[in-house]
Formats: sequence, C-alpha cells, structure tokens
Amino acid sequence: MSGRDWELVGAPNARDLGGLIGAGGRRVRAGRLVRTPALGRLTDDDLPILGKLAPACVVDLRDRSEVTVAPADRLVGAPRLVHLPVYDPEHPVFTYVSAVLLGHDLSAYAELARQGTPAAMAAIYRWFVTGVPARAGFAEAVRLAARAENLPLLYHCSAGKDRTGWLTVILLTALGVDEDAIRAEYLRNNPLTESLRAVIVESMRRRQPELDVEAVLPVLEVRPEYLDAGYDEVRRVHGSFEAYLHDGLGLTGEVVRELRVQLLE
Repeated sequence: MSGRDWELVGAPNARDLGGLIGAGGRRVRAGRLVRTPALGRLTDDDLPILGKLAPACVVDLRDRSEVTVAPADRLVGAPRLVHLPVYDPEHPVFTYVSAVLLGHDLSAYAELARQGTPAAMAAIYRWFVTGVPARAGFAEAVRLAARAENLPLLYHCSAGKDRTGWLTVILLTALGVDEDAIRAEYLRNNPLTESLRAVIVESMRRRQPELDVEAVLPVLEVRPEYLDAGYDEVRRVHGSFEAYLHDGLGLTGEVVRELRVQLLE
C-alpha cells in the first residue's frame, strides 16, 4: 500500500490526500484525510487495510434514497457516521450514477441520455457551487475536518468522484494547494477506475445489447470540463475561490486556520 493509494479492491479510487503541498510549503498530513467511493463493496481483505486508517469520522454525501438501494457501508471500528446529503431531485444524474453502479434498469433515464450526459454533469458541478444543500453539506464537511476529534476523516458519495471530488477541491484549496495539483488529483480517478469502468460497461452490454456507451461513459468518468464548470461558476458568482469559501460556504478565517493547523505538517 502506497502512501497515497489505499489499494482497496472494492473501492479502487480510494486515496489519501497526504503529501500534497499546501500553504507555506507544508504538506498535507498522511492518513488524516481520505476520499473513497461508497464502502458497501469492500472485500474481506479490504477491511484490515481500512482498519489501519481507523477513521474517527465517516462523512456520507449521499441522499437517503441512494443509501437505501446500495449495499451497506462496511466499516471497521466505531467511527462517527455523519450524513450530509448533497443531493437535488431535480438533477437525475445522482440516481443515474447509482443505477449504473448497481446494475439497475436505466430505462427511466432515457430523456437524460437524449439531452446529453456531459452537459448534465457540467450542470451538476455548477449546482455544487450554488445549490443550498450542496453549500450546506460541503461547508459542514470542512468544519468537521477542522476538528481534531474527527480525524482521520473519510468521506464519500456513491462513485467517489463528483461530490467527493468537489469536496476535495474545496478542502485542498482551503489548505493552500495550488490549482494544478488539485486538477491532477481530481483526474486521477480515471486511471484508478479504468478496469472497473470496463467491467461495468461490459455487464451493461450483456443486459442491454442496444446500450449507448457514449451516454454512459460521461457519468463513469471525471472530465476537465466538469471541473471547469465548477470553477467558472465560482468566479461568476463570487469572483474568487476565497470569496466562495467565505461567502458561499460561510467558512470563517478561523475555520480555515484550524483546518490548516490540523491537516498541514
């Protein structure tokens, strides 16, 4: 197991944010902040690896409607569990991603496929910035990460790439990590999940020979244009990411300072 990747078979894009360079050249502490997908597919062999992390707090960004149809998270120890649903029923992308991952019938999402899933994904990232549930959930997750009793903190959504990805952008920006490094970290999802995507697509093809792969892949990947949509919305609404942290998320300078005290070496 490397210092950055937890190498969980049931959560291939799980990774430790430790080692990234933050404010003042200080590195993010290893083993303090870990992003994952939902943990319901962890194998028995994965559990001892998760046990080494021993998360004190697990933040779940899924809505209850997503949680109830998915396998229950497999956890080690007795971490504090916090549900902070970042979810909008007006955006069917959330349930579409879950349906794809769980192998459910996708016929109800035909209109979404016709409209274009890349555009829908970009819209979700803009909503991450302005949506009331998104702002509340992401802000509280940062406040949790700024308190020692919640560390190590593990956070996830369904696939561990979009809501989890944008929360990572927020946390790393608040920690002073530069945008190029944040982008590179965000895009790591695709190589880490390449084999998983192939398995999912092949399984879907067997069930649905007429499957439009081009309509499915955009929700299984992360793309630079999705991240760009979020950054553009931050600039459009707030002018800067610093203003978004303060005005959009209500994070005080004290919270940001404490976050850096806890998470930077």
